[in-house]
Amino acid sequence: MHAFTFFILFFTSIFLETQASNENCATMCTHGTPHIQFPFHVRGQQPDHGGDPIYELDCNNTTKTTTIHFPSYGDLVVKSISYDMKRLDLLDPKSCVHEVFLNLNLSLTPFQYYYVVREYSYLNCSVRLSPSFFSEIPCLSGSDYHVYTVPPFLAVPNSCRVVKTVPIPLGYSPYLSDNSFGLGLTWGSVGDGQEETESFTMAPVKAICIILIFAAAVLRKLKRQQHFIEGEDQVQVEKLSGDYKLLKVETCCNSDLKQGNSQGETVLDI
Repeated sequence: MHAFTFFILFFTSIFLETQASNENCATMCTHGTPHIQFPFHVRGQQPDHGGDPIYELDCNNTTKTTTIHFPSYGDLVVKSISYDMKRLDLLDPKSCVHEVFLNLNLSLTPFQYYYVVREYSYLNCSVRLSPSFFSEIPCLSGSDYHVYTVPPFLAVPNSCRVVKTVPIPLGYSPYLSDNSFGLGLTWGSVGDGQEETESFTMAPVKAICIILIFAAAVLRKLKRQQHFIEGEDQVQVEKLSGDYKLLKVETCCNSDLKQGNSQGETVLDI
């Protein structure tokens, strides 16, 4: 039984070490860039679990950065990845986050904005509006036109036209410069991406639970068998003890009877 217990513990420890090794088998494009592990993988390096093309990352050797490609916009720099929080922080290499907001289409991807979003309208105006009420977007504006973001319910000035109304994360502040703002995305909350990620994450947990349940059932059965054997041994001991006592009583009685007969024969001889 001790050997069986040792085997179960040894097998479980080996399984956990192997699983931890697989999970920690992360790579990176270069020193200082984010660790890349499931569900992400570097393009051209097919992972063991298959890999969805939407989670492909590229290593830009020229800029020493990790990038991800979105067909609706282009390449964005991966600033950091939090696998526990499922958060992907991105930077626009053009330093114009509003251009990303205008063109990035996440509807056909497993990604969505990490922060809560609210719709804003982009205005293209022929004249500069009052800075007291409107914040101009320099990276989208030119010498003869000016671009602003406003809530869609505001009246559009006569010198402006609505370019597009899109959702913008509330985590963004127009008072932050483009270079200091990171696009926050999350993944796996819609579609098959979440099911695949949860399945991959829960697989080792389920396997460990099955092993522990099986081990507990076997140990319980062995314990019952041991108790049964001990019970039978106790019955045999009690039976032998009873037989011994009975034999002892019979021996004593026979001895007394013989002694009485001997005394009787002595009296008769007198």
